[in-house]
Amino acid sequence: MKQYKFVYFVVLAYLLAMFSCTKDLNSDPIDPSTTTSATVFNNPAAYKEALAKLYAGLAITGQYGPNAPANNTTYQDIQGMDEGLSQYVRQLSICEDLTTEEAVWSWSNDAGGTIYDMHFQNWNASNQVVKGMYNRIYYQIAICNEYIREVSPKVGGLSGSLKSDVYNYLAEARFLRALSYYHALDMFRNVPFVTEKDPIGIFYPKQIKPDSLFSYIESELKAITDDNNPVHLINVPQNESDRQTYYARANKGCAWALLAKLYLNAEVYLGTGKSKYNECVTSCNNVISAGYSLHPTFRNLFLADNNLNNPEIIFPVAFDGNFTQSWGGTTYLILGAVVGSMPSSDLGMTASGWNGLRVTKTFVNKFTTSTDVRAMFYKNGQNLEINDIGTATDGYGFQKFSNKTSTGGTGKSGSFPDTDYPMFRLADVYLMYAEAVRRGATNGDLGTALGYVNDIRNRASAGAITSSDLTLPFILDERARELAWECTRRTDLIRYGLFTSSSYVWPWKGKTSGGSGTDDIYNVFPIPASDMSANPNLIQNSGY
Repeated sequence: MKQYKFVYFVVLAYLLAMFSCTKDLNSDPIDPSTTTSATVFNNPAAYKEALAKLYAGLAITGQYGPNAPANNTTYQDIQGMDEGLSQYVRQLSICEDLTTEEAVWSWSNDAGGTIYDMHFQNWNASNQVVKGMYNRIYYQIAICNEYIREVSPKVGGLSGSLKSDVYNYLAEARFLRALSYYHALDMFRNVPFVTEKDPIGIFYPKQIKPDSLFSYIESELKAITDDNNPVHLINVPQNESDRQTYYARANKGCAWALLAKLYLNAEVYLGTGKSKYNECVTSCNNVISAGYSLHPTFRNLFLADNNLNNPEIIFPVAFDGNFTQSWGGTTYLILGAVVGSMPSSDLGMTASGWNGLRVTKTFVNKFTTSTDVRAMFYKNGQNLEINDIGTATDGYGFQKFSNKTSTGGTGKSGSFPDTDYPMFRLADVYLMYAEAVRRGATNGDLGTALGYVNDIRNRASAGAITSSDLTLPFILDERARELAWECTRRTDLIRYGLFTSSSYVWPWKGKTSGGSGTDDIYNVFPIPASDMSANPNLIQNSGY
């Protein structure tokens, strides 16, 4: 979808409307020139245009974004917090990476002064980051529900290629909803549950248990990869032309990758003894056999032209320096990572750096091979030790994401990058396969797993390992080296029982400079206090 201007259509304001000035909520507008959800799909192009909004919900934050009139919050998606901070990938990165050894952030005043609590693992139900992530997830679920609700009854009346296309659009909407429900399950566990079948208007959604939500996500992903179901995703494009046609849109590979993540973490979500490692291997094999391959150059995965000739990225969130602008996403990961004396031009930007993101020494020490190209640290004038989180020169910089291109140029804008964010990529699938095999999957092969891991390491010039080296602790560290700042670390550490544990600490975990263990309640985020107050059906997560 990178070729689209991700504009916000006026129609979506109507698609999301929860109230009506008449008693009949299905009434057409009195003014025939007024566009509503009852009339918008009279135009066949609207099906695809409204679908673009669902993808845009992962990338941008409102109708204006960074170009909003001064102090105008009317058109931002999420009210009550800084618009730039509310972006989906930025929120996900804060929750998944800032809570671990992978990153720290300088600005103590962000999120109403609650962002440091993410480092300390000391958040509560009033934390603005937690609330922002929760609200962004449910905003995304709401617009997906509304698209499915409006389009499903109409598709039967269509014909020819349009009918086939719209069936596929519905499958894409269901994938995007499943993705957000997966994030809700992973971070909040016991959450409100709403689909297109629920009523429009004021009602109190019921809370769903983790096992039921797990089953729902699983069933949705299986349904949209089943060719016998008219609402199914396309196969993985097999050539560059087809990849560009469907770029940044969901296909079967995306659904299989999400299933693999769901299954790998099944014991976390369902309880000890309820593993699904065989199912994880099956899903990984589906992805691997679909036609993806490792990009030969690791660096190129995170550059401004990473949308081109890149068969490794399974599902990206697309950004464009001119048309898809926000203070989140890869803008946050690039400008936020310009610290100390680092020139922003190092990362292909002309805008000033933010002096925000650095890494801890615990993460730096995971790189034991000096030739490993993934150790993209900026050390000039930076201290390895983080004595003060607010000091931008404490902690090494990390130059993973860049607005430079693989040919030496830069993106279209010096303020907002063209670099797409890889939500899922093949190297992650290879590592999930290896971990599932090591955890006892009987339908995988250790030799195959070793080959996948060595393919990753050889690309990184990190050196091959032997089968005896391929232990679970090694895989966890390899995931850190390979997938840093790709929103996997918190989930990985929880799966290994190390996120809150005193047996594995890093600087400022537990609000101490050397790190300390924290309470196990922090393995799950609380439901925000605002939603607890608004919905009497909700029971707060244990310990909050």
